[in-house]
Order: sequence, then structure tokens, then C-alpha cells
Amino acid sequence: MEQSLSALEKAPKNYKGFAVIGGSGAYDIAMNLIGEPLGELALDTPFGKVSGIRFLGLESAGGSVAFISRHGWTGYTITAPDVNYRANIWALKEIGTTRILSWSGPGTVDPNFTPGDYVLPEDLIDLTRKRENTFFTGTGLGFIRQNPVFCPTMRKVLVRSLESLGVDYHTDVVYAVTEGPRLETPAEVRMIKRLGGQLVGMTLAPEAFLATELEICYHACCYVANWAEGVKELPYRAGELFEGMVEENLGSRVENAVQGFADIVRETASGLSALKKRTCPCSRAMERYRRTGRIGPDWHTWILQR
Repeated sequence: MEQSLSALEKAPKNYKGFAVIGGSGAYDIAMNLIGEPLGELALDTPFGKVSGIRFLGLESAGGSVAFISRHGWTGYTITAPDVNYRANIWALKEIGTTRILSWSGPGTVDPNFTPGDYVLPEDLIDLTRKRENTFFTGTGLGFIRQNPVFCPTMRKVLVRSLESLGVDYHTDVVYAVTEGPRLETPAEVRMIKRLGGQLVGMTLAPEAFLATELEICYHACCYVANWAEGVKELPYRAGELFEGMVEENLGSRVENAVQGFADIVRETASGLSALKKRTCPCSRAMERYRRTGRIGPDWHTWILQR
């Protein structure tokens, strides 16, 4: 518990438990667009070190928020299969996080979406193969339900936030998660479409499932970064992002969506600050194990009991 107390002491005293995990382009957003920079924290976890948890003061949220850039702070230096998802979620739990807003830039399998649109996914298809996808290896724990996949309380707040900002968005969408770092083949995209996937990206699994294991509310807000392979016939453009899987005239629309994420964070943080005690399923995901005495009040022992 010494690490836990140290982490809680190092976090700003006005930290309200709301964290953001930023996706592609997070390193390009000026953090002062979200809130007042309050410092940075690095933590050692049983799964590796987490560097660069940045805290931002946000008056409208009544305190501060935490921010992790999933792919690094100096450009895209950590590809999706190399992200240490367990370390990130552990570290956020360690500083007292109760809600996570996750940002991701997937491609669209659905031709009715356009690069630059915002999307609130409702469900996931996990097609990853090599990732450490649970905290509970060797413990007999973790046999928990995955419906809803995303926190319904956070979803309501996000819908209100997007409507308040007057931006285009879609809901009730299925996000398929692939291993990466390569992009998908046309045949894989056709398969995902047949499975019911409407977006394809690389980062929400196992992140969403790990958050649920530690009873942290989690919801993704995505921006459509490109067309999935084969959705549109687009020429190969060497040296460009995605090698031409988004038309040049849509580039500014995608960039505006990335920059607009700061507004979404502020609106969402403000909306969440007005909520009372958590009553959603995410907050009680491990209740069955608690009632049978398999786990105690200290969440660290759930993971380190083996």
C-alpha cells in the first residue's frame, strides 16, 4: 500500500477521479486548451512503468482531470499492440480514478459515416490475438459479464456534451478491434462488416475490459480517421498518412475533429462533476466475488493474490 498512498499524495488534492486516455494526435493537442497544466506524474506498477500522467486544472469540473497519451507524448512512438494497457489502467486506479474517457481514431467500415465524424460506440468485437487481456491470470477471477460494454451513465453525459457542442456524431455503433500495427486487408474488412462491425481500430481492447475488471467506468469517444480498406476505391498515395485512405479534401475535417476533442473533454468533465454516487453496473462488476469472500476491500489484492 505504500505505493498507493504515495500515488494518491502526488496527485493533485482536487483530482476528482476523471481521466482521459488520448489516442492518435493526443501529443499534438496543447493541454492548456483543456485546462491549466498542474504537473506530471510517473508511476511504477506491477506491469511496468507509466510515464507522463498529466494533470489539468478545470474549474468547470470543480477540480482537475488526469490525461494519458496512449501512443506517447513525443509523437506516435508506441503502436497499438505495444501499449501497456494493464500498466495504464492500474496507474489510473492507483491515483483514484473512477471514470475514464477513451479517445480513438478508427476507420469506418460503414459508408454512411464520414472521416471527421464523432462516434460513440456501444459494443466491441475483439479480434486481437497477442495482448495481455486480464489482470486476473492465475487467480480464477474475471468471469464477469460484458453487457453493457461501455458505462451507460457516461454515455448519457457524452451525448449531452456532443449535442451541446453541435457536432456531427453517431451512436449505437459496433467497433471491431484488430491487432495491428498494420492496417486491415480488404478481405478482413469484408469479414468485419459481415460480423456487424461498423468501425475498425486497434486500441479499445483490452483497455475497456481491464477497466471493468477494476470497476472503473469507461466509455470511448471516437473520431473517424479514415475509410477502412475497400469501403471506397482510393488510389495509393505513398508517403501520406494511411497511404491515401482518406481524401485530401477531408483532411482538414479530420484535423478539426482531433482539435475539437479538447472541448469534448471539458464538457464531459463538467457534466460528470454534477453526478452523485456511481450506481452503474461498472461500479459493481466484481460484486459476486466480493459477496463470496473471494476478494476484499483492497483492490491490489485481487490481482496480487497469486
